[in-house]
Amino acid sequence: MGLRTEIRKLLREINLIIGRNSSADEIGALLKRLKPQTTNIPLIRIGGKNDGGYLVPDDLQGISACFSPGVSNIAEFEFNLAERGIKCFLADFSVDRAPLEHENFYFTKKFLGSVENDIFTTLSEWTKNSAPEQGDLLLQMDIEGAEYNVFHEASGDLLKRFRIIVAEFHSFDMVFEKNGLRLIEATFDKILKEFEVVHIHPNNSRKPSRFKGYEVPPLLEFTFLRRDRISSCSPTKNFPHPLDAPNLPKKSDVSLPQCWHK
Repeated sequence: MGLRTEIRKLLREINLIIGRNSSADEIGALLKRLKPQTTNIPLIRIGGKNDGGYLVPDDLQGISACFSPGVSNIAEFEFNLAERGIKCFLADFSVDRAPLEHENFYFTKKFLGSVENDIFTTLSEWTKNSAPEQGDLLLQMDIEGAEYNVFHEASGDLLKRFRIIVAEFHSFDMVFEKNGLRLIEATFDKILKEFEVVHIHPNNSRKPSRFKGYEVPPLLEFTFLRRDRISSCSPTKNFPHPLDAPNLPKKSDVSLPQCWHK
């Protein structure tokens, strides 16, 4: 954690924000839009018991490929999908190969971002060059804050090719500052046009930040399901989900704060 980030966190704990503060109404309006929904499709856990495991809708039949940037040294999620016959395209410039081997793995030594060069690729270029012509796709990414740029670069038509999106959002507590709030609002404006939030799990490596009566975990794993797959839904009332598990097993898990779902 950088010094500037740590200072901002400490100031938030005493209700002081560097820069223009978001209002309580603005924060509340955003969280209201992000309330997880329980749909007609139950959630299952794919991947590891802790970090690298995610809850996804049990709606994988017909998904032809998974695109998973930011693999580093964990690929149990992708391996489980590959075992189901789903092609998995992995990308990460920080490693030379996928941490596991499978005939359905296809590795690209690049980071995912908003430009195309020797180090980075964009979601549009990556899928254009790799995605099967038929079938829905699944996107799973944990790319250390670059997710905002990726969603900004991706077109609405491209996102609609994905049936399920699982993404970890970093520095989510920047909603307490107007510039951060605007960035997150713009990101979710695009996603929520076609997708419903069906699960949120806080990463327990960081404690939630508090400001103006709101509690916001800095790292949040979101699961989205495309709306055309949903025939019924209602707000989720019970957290954590029985299949949730802490990312770091030696630390207590962080349940989604009540201000997100009450």
